[in-house]
Amino acid sequence: MEEFLKGCKRSLPIALGYFPVSFSFGVFVASSGLPFGLATLISITNLTSSGQFAGVSLMLTQASYYETALTLLMINARYFLMSLSLSQKIDQKMSTLERMVISFGITDETFSLASLEQGTLSFRFMAGFILIPIIGWTSGTFVGETLTNILPPVLQNAMGLALYGMFLAIIIPASAKSRAILEVVVIGALLSTIMYEVPLFQGLSSGFQLIIATLLAALYGALRYPIEENT
Repeated sequence: MEEFLKGCKRSLPIALGYFPVSFSFGVFVASSGLPFGLATLISITNLTSSGQFAGVSLMLTQASYYETALTLLMINARYFLMSLSLSQKIDQKMSTLERMVISFGITDETFSLASLEQGTLSFRFMAGFILIPIIGWTSGTFVGETLTNILPPVLQNAMGLALYGMFLAIIIPASAKSRAILEVVVIGALLSTIMYEVPLFQGLSSGFQLIIATLLAALYGALRYPIEENT
């Protein structure tokens, strides 16, 4: 129990930070005309902020299952690497089921904070560590979609800007530290704009435009700034 409570305490700041973002997600889904309770269901079963916003946006544009699957795969692919990295710190005696439970709660923030922990991470610690952020994210979503009808329309519209603010908060600090990331971000944005404006690409849906722009930008980054293997 001591390890569990320690994990809860460590992740409390993450949960507090999740609440306002998930609140805006709840408002976004409810104000889009989707059924009440759907936003909370999505949050409690996904726990991926950018993926949830993108997924709901694709739902609203009636994107195909293929577009939705490919887009979310690219958005959330980083979790594969995070889980592999964190697997080096967890207790190697953990069962497969315990590892699956922990992997559900891996996000950018929980991964970063867990990576800074000293020593081996036990299942009890990680269970408490992921539980509090899940509660913070889900409760924020529920409160957001519950209070949507109470909020004035101007405030509801302002909440929609939280998605763009979240993306900017992710890419600006990283771009400031790395020229490679900056170039990839700029090229991706330019390609996305070109595909949106040029008639040649307007036959493609917005989902496939995003997929193509992302892949081309990532390919440029891999060719322009390859990571040399240590020999």
